[in-house]
Amino acid sequence: MPIRVLRLARDLIHPKPLPPQNVISGRIEIERDGKIAYLEYSLAAKVLELIHTEVPKELQHMGLASALAERALNWAREKGYKVDVICPFVHEYISKHPEYADLIMT
Repeated sequence: MPIRVLRLARDLIHPKPLPPQNVISGRIEIERDGKIAYLEYSLAAKVLELIHTEVPKELQHMGLASALAERALNWAREKGYKVDVICPFVHEYISKHPEYADLIMT
């Protein structure tokens, strides 16, 4: 059996550990009248994961969720990040703003 095949088999049984990955979690926030609207994110390597948008009831229908999505997507573009969208609101925002479609991970 060639050495290369033996190495592949060995790596399947005893895979090499992956190097540690620095993951940053945070929120993009907008404050109005003492209330905070936010978009939770996680950043690992060059992938910005957009997780959840929350807008207090008192601040809804003011365009804050859209402003948060736009801010996050512009940040990703400026930094050269790809975006992994989990948040349903951000999915909807991108469907209405296809200029951000190139940022989405495929």
